[in-house]
Amino acid sequence: MGSTLLKLTIEQKQHFEREGYLIVKGLFSEDNLSEIDTTFEDISLQTVPGYFEPDLQADASDPLKRYPRVMHPHRFNETAKKYMLHQPVMEVLADLYEEEALAAQSMFYYKPPGSRGQALHQDNFYLQVEPGNCIAAWTAIDAADEQNGGLLVVPKTNTLDLSCPDLADAKESFTTHYVKPPKDEKAMPVIMERGDVLFFNGNLIHGSYRNKTKDRFRRAFICHYANESATHINQHYCPLYRQNGESIDLENNTAGGPCGTEFEAAYPH
Repeated sequence: MGSTLLKLTIEQKQHFEREGYLIVKGLFSEDNLSEIDTTFEDISLQTVPGYFEPDLQADASDPLKRYPRVMHPHRFNETAKKYMLHQPVMEVLADLYEEEALAAQSMFYYKPPGSRGQALHQDNFYLQVEPGNCIAAWTAIDAADEQNGGLLVVPKTNTLDLSCPDLADAKESFTTHYVKPPKDEKAMPVIMERGDVLFFNGNLIHGSYRNKTKDRFRRAFICHYANESATHINQHYCPLYRQNGESIDLENNTAGGPCGTEFEAAYPH
């Protein structure tokens, strides 16, 4: 991209390269966010086999049974697909990649009060983007903080290799994998306002807290992207999409990542 088209400052790009993550404000208008609110409120009242399978009569002991995450909503909902390809987000990604981004995955988390968090992990362990890396764009639909289960990142771990995960604490994490940070590095909370977008590198160790509140959801719209020059990705993420909506297939990455193919069952992360 020419310098006149850059969405980010030099300082922002350096922060992303050094720390592994970057918050960008103002990429979604309140009208955009209201449309996302309405779309996923409607989805929450139904079952979409393979993508969103709530127990609509679930008791309160596990809020995630009533409000599981929505996997790949762009595959069945045009609004979700539109915002996965949201031009301001794609422009930031093009700055970070220094080439066009390809959209690989969308997710929506409701994270109601009392929900478990997600143990520390690395995204490219699952997406297996090669050569290059995935980048996540994590949009706060509700304000996110330490009380309602906001995100945790371990700065500078973007330079680490992918790790074979350990078993997570099932009482605190709804996922089974846990990646231990290096001994001198600590996970730090990322405090976000509604509409903020957190971009982070696919090797960055990150996770989330339990939602400890009684009355606050922590909704998030999360998408993952690959660089245009990537040739391989895990088969679960095809097809990918260019910003103009054109679909594109990459080669399936069948190597199973750093831990072999027994971790294939880990999808979806």
